[in-house]
Amino acid sequence: MSNGDVFLGEVIGTAILILFGAGVVAAVLLNYSKAKDSGWVVIAFGWGFGVLAGAYTAAPLSGGHLNPAVTIGIAVDTGDWDQVPVYIAGQMVGAMLGAVLCWLVYYAQFQANADDEIAQPTLGIFSTGPAIRNPVANLVTEIIATVGLVLPILAFGLTKGLGESGTAVLVVSFLVVGIGLSLGGPTGYAINPARDLGPRIVHTLLPIPNKGTSDWGYAWIPVVGPLIGGALSGLIFKAAF
Repeated sequence: MSNGDVFLGEVIGTAILILFGAGVVAAVLLNYSKAKDSGWVVIAFGWGFGVLAGAYTAAPLSGGHLNPAVTIGIAVDTGDWDQVPVYIAGQMVGAMLGAVLCWLVYYAQFQANADDEIAQPTLGIFSTGPAIRNPVANLVTEIIATVGLVLPILAFGLTKGLGESGTAVLVVSFLVVGIGLSLGGPTGYAINPARDLGPRIVHTLLPIPNKGTSDWGYAWIPVVGPLIGGALSGLIFKAAF
């Protein structure tokens, strides 16, 4: 795969992922949304379907990593780091683009946030935040949850039929749903540095009325934790399989 194909594939795929993922959170949280208060299970499945759509779209061009933690895990396992910067650059651009698209889809609802009587913080639509702020515990949660994502992805590659039939992406999508349902409660399961950092940058820049803080004091955890988890996954896979 050429650098151009990799970059374009990751931009498109990650943008779709974030459009679906941030979109489902917006649907559940924003006032005047028809899906308001539909709950955590809806959010978990929305993110899973975002992975499904984004990865299948990107796969012919880049393989559909959509996540620096996945890219790092593969690089640690294979020792091939040549295209890692291209993958991560595409993922970051795509994540920011997807966040902007989500804002455009829900533009009227975001503008309604100008009404002080119904105004609500909006960062949770774009990025993650902990239920209990404890940096060590939050970091450990992100590391473990990311290992729960990346290590199975690496192992799925050993099952020849998954790749040949094209069902590997479907299995990964359900894995993301499972992580959301089982491990997402403490931190909102970033498990993807680009997924959190790109939209957080966009949240900072967007002219959303009464949007609240972008919480940059917490922002390092959903970046560092998944990167550590991705690297650990590559090391564990290389040693054990």
